[in-house]
Amino acid sequence: MNNSEWAESYFPIYTADGIQSLYSTSTMPIHRIHENLTVLLAVSSGKGSLHLENHMYELTDGMVLLIPAKSDVVIQGDPTHPLHIYTLSISTQEQKGSLPMEAMGRSSVLTAGTHIEFYEPAIAAQLEELYMYRLPGNEVRHMRNQILFHQVLMSLLERMEARYIASEQPSMERSIAFMENHFSEKITTEGLSEIAGVSRSHYSTLFKQLTGFSPIEYLSRLRVHRAKELLINESASLREIALKVGYKDEFYLSRRFKQQTGESPSGYTRQKPFQRVAVWCAPYASHMMLLGLEPTIIISESSEYVSTEGMPSPQTIRFIHSDSSPELVKSALLEANIELIIAANLHLTLNELSPERLRYIAPIAEIPWMELGWKEHLRLIAQAIQRREQAEQWLSEFEREEQQAREAIQQSQIVNETLTILVIKPDSLQIYGIRNVGYVMYQSLGLRPPAKIAQEIQRYGDQFHSISILLSELQDYEGTRMLVIVFPDEKGSKAHSEVIFNSEHWKGLEAVKQNRIYDLEQEEWVPYNPVSIRLQLRRAVSLWTSIQ
Repeated sequence: MNNSEWAESYFPIYTADGIQSLYSTSTMPIHRIHENLTVLLAVSSGKGSLHLENHMYELTDGMVLLIPAKSDVVIQGDPTHPLHIYTLSISTQEQKGSLPMEAMGRSSVLTAGTHIEFYEPAIAAQLEELYMYRLPGNEVRHMRNQILFHQVLMSLLERMEARYIASEQPSMERSIAFMENHFSEKITTEGLSEIAGVSRSHYSTLFKQLTGFSPIEYLSRLRVHRAKELLINESASLREIALKVGYKDEFYLSRRFKQQTGESPSGYTRQKPFQRVAVWCAPYASHMMLLGLEPTIIISESSEYVSTEGMPSPQTIRFIHSDSSPELVKSALLEANIELIIAANLHLTLNELSPERLRYIAPIAEIPWMELGWKEHLRLIAQAIQRREQAEQWLSEFEREEQQAREAIQQSQIVNETLTILVIKPDSLQIYGIRNVGYVMYQSLGLRPPAKIAQEIQRYGDQFHSISILLSELQDYEGTRMLVIVFPDEKGSKAHSEVIFNSEHWKGLEAVKQNRIYDLEQEEWVPYNPVSIRLQLRRAVSLWTSIQ
């Protein structure tokens, strides 16, 4: 089986079917074109006019037109400026028979039935060269012709895409956004085409080009995937779910559900655990791997927290950087046939996406990031992937370990002191709260934070991550002992921390004078997922039981 990216490009195959040179002379001023294929016409020299349907185009040097298949075209030359044009017939072979079942075929943009015209003298020159060497004398020239032909297609596609983005796409996007946000209401293709400002038949063609689905298929996917989300959450009866997603009753929902998934809604809730899950945010991937399921795709700025000590190494995960375009991310999710997407709205927004824009791909399990702590993250993810029993068992074992850790440090001096967690980044200073290493120190072990941090923890609980401070404010957050984590800059240097350590504000801290500063490594103490938290707990016990 060929697993290369190249082999899985399901776009059409284009070939040059024929090329002609047409002159408009005093004895033959008119030419007619009627081809069963798409025709690319380029004006080499002269002037004239072209009549296509109800449109009339002025022909001048360098003008290029893409003419849909089976169009009736009449070309009239200007007697005072003899017209010379080239026409290239383009054949398209759709890749259908060889596609795997889960793959999404890509329709041809060049043969979509839309005529387009623009000024592109370079294409006219390329067609002239193709005509001159249409009967290549050797294989090198034949290959040159192939390259030239595809350069012409590339120029065409780039111009069409630019024009589409500048004109029709915003209107199409508005209509798709309307469907995504109102799928529970009555929606018709006529209504959507009015929003887009195009004809009903043209709308369906554009919709398929843009999404890979017909409007009816897209709407059905939105409704069924939303029904799946509600089934996962066990938040309503089947009848209530049907009404919420836009179906008149549970019987109609069941029929549509089975058509799309091959099973009934009740069967879906009892199915075997998911196999193809995508997650935004690497910590969520660690939660999944703890529960015995490796994500298919991770969208994150880093994969470092997935490869955690005590966890099996990722085997088949595909990592997509969070800076990737929304189009690339959506295409990857579709091609991987993702069954469930786990994400926080916060991270989707950073990708210029939302649950509404992704629901046609797969159901969305929204797991808030900052609003909840890691234990609730684990519980919600376990519920989404149907592994709640494993999660509760793990949490029960961890809570016993927490109790043992608290007992282990009771003889340590640290239990009677205050502890500050200082994080030095290239562009900021932060005092950590109750997340990351702060969870282990303040929650698991029950150690005391500085008074101002204690107030913030009391006010915000699990949501209090950190507070940014000025160097001059450092003394206000001073504890009798201090943990320090230095984040390197993009080049891996920690030189920026020397400005802090050489300052009078730092040297004036009592913890510095008493040599009660503990340097911690970012990779070991910052990750915020169950396995990392457990490892941090064990390191913390080792640290505090070793001090005098």
